[in-house]
Amino acid sequence: MDQFVIEGGHALSGRMTPAGNKNAALPLLAACLLTREPVVLRRIPAIRDVATMRAILEQLGAQVEELAPDAWRLRTPAIATTQPDPELCKRIRASMLVAGPLLARHGEIRLPLPGGDVIGRRRLDTHLLALQALGAQVHYHQGQFHMTTDGLRGAVMLLDECSVMATENAVLAAVTASGTTTIRNAASEPHVQDLCHCLNRLGARIENIGSNCLVIEGVAALGGGEYDIGADYLEVASYIGAAAVTGGEIRIEQAGVAHLDMVQLVFERLGVRWTTEGDDVLVPSGQALTVVPDLGGAIPEIKTNVWPAFPTDLTSVALTVATQAAGSVLFHDWMYSGRMFFTDKLVSMGARIILCDPYRCLVQGPNALQAEQLESPDIRAGMALLLAALCARGTSVIRNIGQIERGYERIDAKLRALGAHIERVSV
Repeated sequence: MDQFVIEGGHALSGRMTPAGNKNAALPLLAACLLTREPVVLRRIPAIRDVATMRAILEQLGAQVEELAPDAWRLRTPAIATTQPDPELCKRIRASMLVAGPLLARHGEIRLPLPGGDVIGRRRLDTHLLALQALGAQVHYHQGQFHMTTDGLRGAVMLLDECSVMATENAVLAAVTASGTTTIRNAASEPHVQDLCHCLNRLGARIENIGSNCLVIEGVAALGGGEYDIGADYLEVASYIGAAAVTGGEIRIEQAGVAHLDMVQLVFERLGVRWTTEGDDVLVPSGQALTVVPDLGGAIPEIKTNVWPAFPTDLTSVALTVATQAAGSVLFHDWMYSGRMFFTDKLVSMGARIILCDPYRCLVQGPNALQAEQLESPDIRAGMALLLAALCARGTSVIRNIGQIERGYERIDAKLRALGAHIERVSV
């Protein structure tokens, strides 16, 4: 098993280019099951979750040709099976995304429960309710769903929660359903927008992209096409945080600055500043990180919410940045009951964090962090611990780095190119 060994205290410097958005790549790959025609996707991130999704698609009958390391041509002339491999499915939550395409294309799927990060309860009910609204029959028995349909039909639906992946599944099922589908309380994250724009390139008719009310006019079939995946704004924000906590200066090229407004607002409350040049982000060196209090000196609250609010996936990174900022700040992530549980690892490094309950914690900084032996519990917490190790005194070890690599492409190589002292060690 590999682990990272990090000598902290070295300021990052240089330039980097983020990979394509992981959370866009996964539904876009699933979308290729909808058509027999070839689809070319570019800026595909070289991460473990994408590799797992590729394996699932190939098992289902997709043919994948690598035009370049980050560009694939996918074609699915026929569906080979309607039962994805359970061992592959339990590795990623995104395995759920093949439900919509297989119901639309083949009328049936036998789908095991998906895997993914353990960050608290993650409902699947919204997926099922959306697919049922479109005409699917859903049966569940001993950890497996059996879904069938005699033909999907457009419907007006109100999602019971603004779920990203359930929105994507509903869109994937609706684009070739007969009639018109209206999805209210739809998620509108950049990756949902990427999926809708790509489907329109293939011949779908989706309106109101970027809003919480999508209108989809079903078409008889989709064709082929090409699409460039947008920058991973979560990776961009993670590197901004890494530069800030190490006092470094970096340029992030092709950063997708149009999707960074709320991230910038929240990071500015922690004293992190950056500027933009075109589509590049420039993080200056030597920033004096200071929490900006609310009116009257009240402790500010950083609270996650659905897009375009501050995303839950950046809670862990922002929390680590806060340990290096002077002042107190309350973090509140109401979405996942396990998101805050990695904070005990930061406390062991010297952070002053009070865990109020599973959803809230108070951070009092700045804290001089000390090196520690660490374990990565999930993708985002793993990246947060990596940031902590980069600014800590001494040499830290992070185990279970496969979790980090599920979401971050060549993380150690990219950090080394910026001057970080990080090595991969096999044990």
